[in-house]
Amino acid sequence: MSTATPQVRSLYRRILRELPSRPTPSTTSTPQSRTPDSSQFRSTCHAKLSAPTPLQTRVRESFVAPRSSDIRSQMQQAEQFIQYVQAQRMYTTLIERYNPGMGMSEEERVRLSARRVGMNLPVEFEAGGGEK
Repeated sequence: MSTATPQVRSLYRRILRELPSRPTPSTTSTPQSRTPDSSQFRSTCHAKLSAPTPLQTRVRESFVAPRSSDIRSQMQQAEQFIQYVQAQRMYTTLIERYNPGMGMSEEERVRLSARRVGMNLPVEFEAGGGEK
């Protein structure tokens, strides 16, 4: 068991890294916050460990007190879970990157399509006579 302890700890840490983090008040969507910063990384990790979510608590409990005696199969299952979550994260990243209009409204998509070919849409007026 002592030889498997570093491997189990490594798996546990990898699972924690892949779990979604809670949004912190210091995290914003400015371009500056998108760059990896060691202090921001440390604060995110600290937030994960000091106030764990129910999912993180459940993962921790399953690593502390395994249900069965077959540790090797549980480690393989955890490794497969990590690979699955990493693949899902990469898939989501690629979808967002190559389909930028996916989260936009139809009106915004039409406006950006017109701008792409060098045109601007005319300003629309409401029935009351004011601009929209």
